Amino acid sequence: MFDIMKQAQQLQSRMASMQQELEAAEVEGRSGGGMVCVVMSGKGEVKKVSVDPSLMKEDECEILEDLIVAACADAKSKAELLAAEKMKSVAGGLPLPPGLGL
Repeated sequence: MFDIMKQAQQLQSRMASMQQELEAAEVEGRSGGGMVCVVMSGKGEVKKVSVDPSLMKEDECEILEDLIVAACADAKSKAELLAAEKMKSVAGGLPLPPGLGL
């Protein structure tokens, strides 16, 4: 029983550390051949949006909007992948019940 409690405490500590790492980590999503770039934290918070000045034309507003959405989706996908990788490393080595793969 003591071993299980110790493992649970270790897991809790690793989870807290992972959350801090994800908050500090940054991923970058791009679209339009790099003309739009979104920087997002590992937790999915948008930190910065960069747009190539050539896209700042009134008649290209819809294109720019679509590129921003695409860059956000790309960054979110990368943030989710990063979180999954970190979670896998946190749970590594602990005996988890069947079907509870992280």
